[in-house]
Amino acid sequence: MGVVAKRSSMIFYSGGEDHFSHRVRIVLAEKGVAVDIVEVTDDKHPEELADLNPYNSVPTLLDRDLVLYESKVMMEYLDERFPHPPLLPVYPVARAQSRLWMHRIEREWCPMVDRILSGSKKEADKARKELRESLIGISPIFEDMPFFMSEEFTLVDCCLAPILWRLPALNIELPEKQVRPLMGYMERVFARDGFRAALSEAEREIRP
Repeated sequence: MGVVAKRSSMIFYSGGEDHFSHRVRIVLAEKGVAVDIVEVTDDKHPEELADLNPYNSVPTLLDRDLVLYESKVMMEYLDERFPHPPLLPVYPVARAQSRLWMHRIEREWCPMVDRILSGSKKEADKARKELRESLIGISPIFEDMPFFMSEEFTLVDCCLAPILWRLPALNIELPEKQVRPLMGYMERVFARDGFRAALSEAEREIRP
């Protein structure tokens, strides 16, 4: 966290193809937060980003004199700063369980996505197979609840949805008969106004 000159608006430095940026954009859209989104690419890298974030990376969120550069911290900050609609459960046990699911997504599935996108062919093929099998394995949990282990849309869904949206770009095709509950979940999440509003131009091209 850093201190910078006072500013009047919230600024979000986002990668249009970055799934970590995507999850934060979903939270911003679900909350209806007024924010200036600055798209960051290798060809278009704002000079001030290195001053704000010691890692010079996205996502980075600037809210007046507060700078955040870790996606889960941003998501929880936004949920507390803009409490309606709430994206974490009210009760401590349920909140802890949600945080644990977010941690597991980050530890298990996000590295697979990154290896598919930037690893060697052998690493990418192995990660692609592992991610596909993991998604097939979790499909049954969506038979009883509309969202990830919850009756309500939460931050866990904000973490998972960007990965699911990218499946065509990751060259992962799921067997529809085996994953009907997961397919239904994807349809519900992808149809949300907040999710649609959060998509970057590059992300819209994944599923025209």
